[in-house]
Amino acid sequence: MAAKRATKKAARKAPAKSAVRKNGTKPAAKTTAKPAKAAAKRRSGATTVPGVSRIDQESTRTHGYFVRVGYHRTKEGAWRPKHRSFFGDASHGGKEKAMKAALKWLKDTQKK
Repeated sequence: MAAKRATKKAARKAPAKSAVRKNGTKPAAKTTAKPAKAAAKRRSGATTVPGVSRIDQESTRTHGYFVRVGYHRTKEGAWRPKHRSFFGDASHGGKEKAMKAALKWLKDTQKK
């Protein structure tokens, strides 16, 4: 027991190692290169078209594409889309057809 106390006291009293080398220079700071971040994986059904978002919400059985375009500032100062529309899979006959309809609507709306 007394030996443990003596060791603890000695550890507390031990002087800290100097950051200066014997030749009077300071060691260089250790740098470790961080690995590059891996590219984020896109979820299935994710679109690459700006303004087109995929919605798959099982709880409400909502599946389709939501398109927003032409943002403007409201009286309150918030930004809202001027034009928006939803293209459901069921009403358009599948994912591909809904996406095709969404892109057509987006193209037509952007011309206005």
